[in-house]
Amino acid sequence: MRFFSQSFVYDDSWSIVALAFFLRYPNPYASHVISCDVISRDHTPSGSLVTTRLILKKGTMPRWFPKGIVSRAESWVIEESEVDPYGKVVRCVTKNLDHVKVMQVEESVRFAQNTEGKTLQHTEARVVSRFGWGLTKRIENHGLTRFKANMQRSREGVSLILNLLRQSRLQPMTLGAENLHETLPVAEMKVDESESAGDKTMWTKFKIWMRRPPPTV
Repeated sequence: MRFFSQSFVYDDSWSIVALAFFLRYPNPYASHVISCDVISRDHTPSGSLVTTRLILKKGTMPRWFPKGIVSRAESWVIEESEVDPYGKVVRCVTKNLDHVKVMQVEESVRFAQNTEGKTLQHTEARVVSRFGWGLTKRIENHGLTRFKANMQRSREGVSLILNLLRQSRLQPMTLGAENLHETLPVAEMKVDESESAGDKTMWTKFKIWMRRPPPTV
């Protein structure tokens, strides 16, 4: 079993970071995500929003892994989250539902507003393999390495959505939005001439991504 823990601070307020987190798919940094569907959503007596989403992700097996063990390099992932608008905290736990004997990755993420009005993200992960055959440790090390790389890309994806939210001047009241196309009118937005080259590149990448046809599963 391998463990990982890391914290990161966003300069934005909790409400806007929470919104960006739930709108992070699709984005160009998450091309491995095939689909993301809400399967349940409810409010607790205390006023928190509890959501369960089912996510289909694709990947690749390392060359050294035995052939024929995994029929397809895709995995269903369940994401269970709770948004506490009063305590200004988001808690989210994700884990894969299949290939669990080969490897299971359970991730726990917490977003909370700090005393400076910024948002602290704390991530913990546990990587477990029950495969055996002398490959358990190697599989867990591979899984941890992949997790770290994907976490960096995930943060870049959230940062991209944060920039889009700032530029579109959306309010955090749209936290419950289901459809990114409805929430971010990308096609109608224009990049101001005064924007930096980096912002233009970001907009270009996102517009190209959003125009792509949906993947066929």
